[in-house]
Amino acid sequence: MALPSIGGGRQIGDGNLTEVVLGVQPTPATATSTATLTIAQLITGVINGSPASSAATYTLPTVALTEATLTNCRVSSSFDFSVCNIDGSGSGVITLAVGTGWTITGLATIAATAGTTGQFRAYKTGATTWTLQRLA
Repeated sequence: MALPSIGGGRQIGDGNLTEVVLGVQPTPATATSTATLTIAQLITGVINGSPASSAATYTLPTVALTEATLTNCRVSSSFDFSVCNIDGSGSGVITLAVGTGWTITGLATIAATAGTTGQFRAYKTGATTWTLQRLA
């Protein structure tokens, strides 16, 4: 069933404000030691990191690779994702690093405590540039 889209907005269901709004959550991506993340991992919305007993750096894919997958993005397009440190070994801090064309603003580390999560918003800022902003 198609969602109505008259008047610049959309209404889900019959408009009952007490209805839960459901989304789709693909299987979370995983990463262990230092790696370059793929756009496929990022767009799952959740990356479960387990860097074990040493720190790990997860580098964002290049903007060129990002836009090769997200072909309909335009300036101000965005998507959110979270990185959860599921290891909690004490020294397994996860650090996000830039790929070519990216800028990171805000804290780019996820502490080594099990269950610590960083929430991020990736948004297109120019023809060949994206920014990653820490939300929480």
